Amino acid sequence: MNFTESIEVCFNKFANFEGRARKSEFWWFQLFCIIVQIVGMVLDYLLGYTELFYWIGYIIVLLPSLAVGARRLHDTGRSGWWQLLILTVIGIIVLIVWWVADGGKKNKYGSPIKLKR
Repeated sequence: MNFTESIEVCFNKFANFEGRARKSEFWWFQLFCIIVQIVGMVLDYLLGYTELFYWIGYIIVLLPSLAVGARRLHDTGRSGWWQLLILTVIGIIVLIVWWVADGGKKNKYGSPIKLKR
């Protein structure tokens, strides 16, 4: 999956917390979220606003980001609720390790989605 496919899939499944997501889908979308935040900060700076566009961008990508994060955790056999760990410093590290992990075998969230070549 490439950058544009990831964005398209994540916005099409913006509120779908079921199923599984590939690592590429998750990480490309996270890169997109970072770009949206940076563009928002630059626009705020250039136009003299105080974080207006930053927060607009944040709100636009929040739900799709949570959904793809949950689907990525499902791919590793974990519940999407584990994303609440992001509220803690140690939890962020744990989540990154889980998001980087390869998807496992068939689990309660469905069959593996990784393409076999």
